Formats: sequence, C-alpha cells, structure tokens
Amino acid sequence: MTMSPPPPDTDRPPPARLAFDRWTWKEIAYLLVNLPMAIAGFVYAVFLIGVGTGLSVTVIGLPLLALGLRGARAFGRAERSRARAMLGVRIDEPSPMRLGRQDRGFFSWLWSQLKDPVGWRALLYAFIRLPWGVVTFTVVLVGLFVLWPVLPYIARGMANADRAMARGLLSPSDELERRIAELESDRGVVVDTAAADLRRIERDLHDGAQARLVALAMDLGLAKEKLTADPEAAARMVDEAHGEVKVALQELRDLARGIHPAVLTDRGLDAALSAIASRCTVPVTVEVGLSARPAEAIEGIAYFTVSELLQNVSKHSRARQASVEVWRSGDRLLIQVSDDGTGGARLDGGTGMSGLAERLGAVDGLFVLDSPAGGPTTVTAELPWRDRTDTPAKPVRP
Repeated sequence: MTMSPPPPDTDRPPPARLAFDRWTWKEIAYLLVNLPMAIAGFVYAVFLIGVGTGLSVTVIGLPLLALGLRGARAFGRAERSRARAMLGVRIDEPSPMRLGRQDRGFFSWLWSQLKDPVGWRALLYAFIRLPWGVVTFTVVLVGLFVLWPVLPYIARGMANADRAMARGLLSPSDELERRIAELESDRGVVVDTAAADLRRIERDLHDGAQARLVALAMDLGLAKEKLTADPEAAARMVDEAHGEVKVALQELRDLARGIHPAVLTDRGLDAALSAIASRCTVPVTVEVGLSARPAEAIEGIAYFTVSELLQNVSKHSRARQASVEVWRSGDRLLIQVSDDGTGGARLDGGTGMSGLAERLGAVDGLFVLDSPAGGPTTVTAELPWRDRTDTPAKPVRP
C-alpha cells in the first residue's frame, strides 16, 4: 500500500536553495512591496499621533485618535492578509471590537477605542516598518542585478524576519486579548442583569407584600380601636387580618423562591426542576443525570434557565408535552428543554430568549435555539462545570 506525502506546512516554506521557485518569487515580491506599504503606514502613524495628541486638548483630538486607531486596525488586517498570501504565515484575526451595554454612551465608546491594544500594536507596526522597508527594497533590488546567485538565501532570511514581526505585532496575544474583550462585554450583561433583578425584587416587595402589610397594620389599628366599643366587629377585623397575614406570607415565600428556592439548596437540581415542572401547564418529564452537584452559582443559573424556558413553553408553545434533560459532559453542564409545540421561537422574538443567551454568555456558557416553524422546539444550554467547595457533594438520582 502506498501513501501520499503529507501536504506541505504553509507556515513553513521549503528550505532556501539556489533556485527561484514559487516561494522565492513570492518572498521577493513581498519584500519589494514592503517599501510602499511602509511609507504609507509610517505617514499614517506619524500624522495620527501628531495630530491626535496635538489636538487632544480640544474636543476633536481624542475622537480623531480613536477613529485613527480603527483605521490602524484596518491597516493591520491588510498586512495580515498580505503576509498570509505571500509568506504563508498563519495569523488569526483579532477579536472585533464588541461594545457591551455599559459602552453605549459616547465617552464609554471613546475610552474603549483608545485602549484598544490591537489598534495600538498595528500602529506600532506601521511606525517601525519604514527603515526595514527601505532595507528590504534596496537589498532585493540590488540582488536582482548583482547578487543573483545568492538572492534566494537573502530573500528567505529577510522574509523570516518579516514573518517574526507579523506574528509578534499583528497576531492575537494567545487568546488573552480575545478573552479580555469578551469578559469586558459580559461584565455589562452581569451588571445589567443584577440591576434588573434588584428592581424586580423591589417592585414585588413594594407592590405585593409591603402594600399588604401596610394595609394589615391599618386594619389591626382599627380593630384595636373597636376592641372595647364593638368586640364583634373587632373580632371580624382580626379574623380578616389573619387571612391577610397568610397571603402576605405566601407572597414572601414566592418571592424568596424567585430569589433562590429552598428546595434547590436542600435537595439539588433534580427535586427543584421537578417542582418547576409540576407547575407548568404542559406535562413535563424531567431527567437529571448528575452524580454530584455543581457549584451553587452554576446550579442556580441552571435552575432559573429551565424555569424561564418552561414559562415560555406554558405561555407561547401550544405544546402537548415537554421534556427537560440535564447531564454532565466533561467540564460542562448541559441542559436541554424540548417541546412539541408550534415552534417559530427566535432570539429576538420578545420571549426572553435573548436575555437568557446573554446571561449564559456572561458566565462562559452557550445557548442554542432550534425552533423551526411548525415545531418542535429544542433549546440547549451549556454551562461550565465547577465543583461545590462549601458543602460535600450530594449524590442525585441518576
């Protein structure tokens, strides 16, 4: 049996030799184009730094510098494309600028642009390239007429220096930069979600239990006044107040369950999700295949994710049955909620799906919605698994 040779590694050109092969001509062309690209980049960098910093005391200086850094990103993208095409260098594209909700104001946008490390590195690359561009253009041009026999070696050596510069200044910094950008964006989601939850709790307390307790205090005050003059009326009022106390206690229990249900703390996801399913208007089967409990924060996010999804099933799906499955795969906790309803759910459909996706993304999770028109609908959520550290792991029914 014969085997075909492995494909060449495009990031490693063949060794230089006394021959003008495809790689050599590509490198020669790249080195000759270095000069015009270096001149353009140097002029852009000097103009931007000079004008941007010189006008920084005015209202247009910093915005001009911010826009210039976006232009530097475009210059870096062009140089990465040129290096990939002519030098065979594998350089990933940096993460695009993603603005979280907290960055929607002008000054927040301006600050996020001014601290963009990709733009500044591309600007540095453009600034330092002029001397090197002059050297490569001159040496290669002279080599074409004078140093022809050894030109492949010269071109290979200078092209390798270009490869090193491109990798060092134009490539993402080991995913750290990408993760920082994502976490900065996700931080806004976490802050907004926490603020919305606090507003909801405050509203529920003010409109529910607090208003009922105020009315209860007034009724008890009236009953106290009637206690001697009309004992029977006072007894009726106390009896009504007793009923109001029961209702207020139930509202407080519901509110506490909305913050963090006691059944989740005491018995884990299996029992808590079964309790949610029992309140759904659609018959729901629950299967939790976990041999241990995840960290409290992850467990809570999983619980409220399923809770909101089952609320959507009750309100919007027109389903006859639904299912919830939870299991662990490696270092991830997976949740799948399915129903046989009419489908057509969308992330921008006003059913809270986009909010769920943002919340899961904020903790390095994933949210996948599959809901074709006519159904069925399947939502898969993925969360990072973290072991509990505060209490021993409790086995849950597989």
